Amino acid sequence: MDIVLATHNKDKRSELSKAFNSKDVNILSLEDFPHIGEIIEDGDTLRDNAFIKAHTVYGITGLPSISDDTGLEVDALNGAPGVYSARYAGENCSYMDNVNKIIKTMSGVPLDLRTAQFKTVMAFVSNKMELVSEGSVKGLIAEEAKGIGGFGYDPVFYVSEMKKTFAEMTMEQKNKISHRGQATKNMIELLRSHQIIPNSQENA
Repeated sequence: MDIVLATHNKDKRSELSKAFNSKDVNILSLEDFPHIGEIIEDGDTLRDNAFIKAHTVYGITGLPSISDDTGLEVDALNGAPGVYSARYAGENCSYMDNVNKIIKTMSGVPLDLRTAQFKTVMAFVSNKMELVSEGSVKGLIAEEAKGIGGFGYDPVFYVSEMKKTFAEMTMEQKNKISHRGQATKNMIELLRSHQIIPNSQENA
């Protein structure tokens, strides 16, 4: 079956396809539907934004749609950037713009106060039902960017148990512990329990 991931982000599509790892599920993205314009994410919460995108894409394509919204919540910044994580450094900013801003903003903050968490809320919308899953992971904001993998804030999100930033991990390592990996795993379990996708997996 085809499921549309409500994003243009090729990294997210790749992660989700790898997580499903099934020939029965084909993950499409907004790159496959160029007529879908910009979706305004004006919700007050990650959950709001996830459902705004999923409902919009389902309404246009008629296909089951999945969307997620992710926020980096830094304790020393009272939970910021939170729902504004993707545009923390301004509209149309790059990954590294956001990374550089968080490094600068956290400059001089001692290690024990650099705690943060990544949180992902994932929404599924089809003609049959709506589902929601969540995932979160705790870590520290590194003093400098490290690693070349991943995307977003991965180079500055340090996980003590792994002694690495997300960007220093392999995709397999990251998916096992990451917020998005948890939300995806939980969503796949929900989709199976509601018999939307087969229980048995076969490698693509």
